[in-house]
Formats: sequence, structure tokens, C-alpha cells
Amino acid sequence: MTKNPTNQSTSANPHHFVQEAPVTGVPINPQYPQQNYTQPPRNVPWSTGLCDCCSDLPSCCLTCWCPCITFGQIAEIVDHGSTPCGVSGALYALIGILTGCPCIYSCFYRSRMRSEYMLEDRPCNDCCLHFCCEACALCQEYRELKNRGFDMSLGWHGNMARQQNQGLQMPSAPVMESDMKR
Repeated sequence: MTKNPTNQSTSANPHHFVQEAPVTGVPINPQYPQQNYTQPPRNVPWSTGLCDCCSDLPSCCLTCWCPCITFGQIAEIVDHGSTPCGVSGALYALIGILTGCPCIYSCFYRSRMRSEYMLEDRPCNDCCLHFCCEACALCQEYRELKNRGFDMSLGWHGNMARQQNQGLQMPSAPVMESDMKR
């Protein structure tokens, strides 16, 4: 076997040419095309359990006596401020008065919240959970948002303003010459 100056090998048959593949660092194998396998995002557990209502007694009491306020605050955060707390709370109360089942409305917000924060769907699906234990579900959602750094009393826009101000140092008041003499 002899080598040609053009990097082509010849054997006993002078008409048979073998070309060497260039070395690029990428394996070339047409039988097994390159496939990218990525892990699907894993759902994370809730920061508190469904029945941990007494761990935040003020929100538990508020939810038991006036769930429309708790729901309104949750809905405003989940909606990113597009629906004010009062509107969501009033609609929740109206649905509760007309149907006796405000969970028709609130279970959708739990689903949206779970989707946004990639939370587990436990112990059962959202509508079933709200139907069976509305107050516990609302308390858990409220605590989850609080544990994620939201001040529920500020609403969405107040939380966004607070977040922006935390990163910026507030300028000090100018000092007057008359103040310096004192």
C-alpha cells in the first residue's frame, strides 16, 4: 500500500480511493444522530403544608372570617397587578353568595400559581382541594407568597416598587450651610 501526495491511499486496485475523514472533534456516525436529552423541570414542594394554618395565625383568622380579602390579595399577586385586590375579592364574594361555592373561582388561581412557581400538585388536584378545604388552600397559597418575599398588604405594584428601591440607595437630603453652623 502506497500513499499519494493527496492523502489518498491506494491498494492493489489502483482505481479504489479511500478518503480519510477530517478530524473535527465531533463524532460522525449516521446510524446514531445526535440527540439532546433534557430533564423536564421538576416540581418543587410547597414551603408549608396544607394544614399548617396555625403557623401564621393572623392570616388564618383573616381567611376564616373573611376569605374574600385573602383571596383578593392572592389574586392580585398571581395576576401581576392586572386585577386589583378589591375587584377579585368582590367577585369571589359575589360568586360565593350566588352559588355557595366560591371555589369555582379560587381553584383556577391555585393552578396558575402552581404553574408559575412550578409547585407540586399535592395532596390532590386544585379544584378538589379548594372544594374540600377552601380555607386551608387559601391559607397555604397566602403563606407561599409570603415565604417567596411578597408583602401581601402592599399588593403587586407595592411589592415591585419595594423591590426596585431595595437595590437602589436613597439619596441623602442636601445639607444647607445654615445647618452646618449649628
